[in-house]
Amino acid sequence: MLSYRHSFHAGNFADVLKHIVSTSIIDYMLKKEKAFCYLDTHAGCGAYSFQSSEALKTKEFNNGIFPLWGRADLPVPVARYMEQVVEFNAQSQLQHYPGSPSIALQMLREIDRMALFELHPNEFTNMCANFSGNRKIKMAKSDGLQGLIANMPPVERRGFVLIDPSYEIKTEYYEVVETLIQAHRRFATGTYALWYPVVNRLTIDKMEKALKASGIKNIQLFELGLQEDSDQMGMTSSGMIVINPPWTLKKEMQASLPFLAKLLGVDEQGFYRIETLVAE
Repeated sequence: MLSYRHSFHAGNFADVLKHIVSTSIIDYMLKKEKAFCYLDTHAGCGAYSFQSSEALKTKEFNNGIFPLWGRADLPVPVARYMEQVVEFNAQSQLQHYPGSPSIALQMLREIDRMALFELHPNEFTNMCANFSGNRKIKMAKSDGLQGLIANMPPVERRGFVLIDPSYEIKTEYYEVVETLIQAHRRFATGTYALWYPVVNRLTIDKMEKALKASGIKNIQLFELGLQEDSDQMGMTSSGMIVINPPWTLKKEMQASLPFLAKLLGVDEQGFYRIETLVAE
């Protein structure tokens, strides 16, 4: 079951969306002096090479991070994200991509804390190698959804949770919604971001319906795709559902997603959605 390796997909358009949203959330949380916890339920190894055999096999980065590199006309939220990618590459050529934990680590302060979960044996081993010796990071080779519930609420009483499963198992689409509902009951003021692939639109519609019926308030949705939904196999777009988003996030996505849809989309006809699923 644990066959998914993000090295095949690092830096693709889905990563671009996920990490622009994540950097916007973290940047907002840093504006307050009080410490917070960053929790990643499916952390991966945290660092990827564009020269790896996996990355070169798919070359998904060509419809993601590569067209953004070196541009001077990026919207502010996209430029903020690119600053993290540039820093990870030590200001040199674009050869490596930072996973979600690496981006968070670059942005977090000494007072902040990270909790990373990864179940894949090789990914966990590589994650430990990449982040060993950092006392602010707690790593666990265990189910991240269970780990999320067990760690709510965080001792800081401020937190950003990223939920980013591979969805190899179809039931994960429903498990993540149930986990979000449980976590929110324990920690209602936390910010939660759920990434999802759009492979079957009906499945995403069911996820949205379940969240709307959950009683949770203040939910926003953001999607980015290379093209409109298609009956063909594969991921046409991906999205982020954010509970308790910063009040600035929707405006930042309104500035970013139309730009990205045109730049990355097939024949400049990319797809995006910006919606409030549930108001405050």
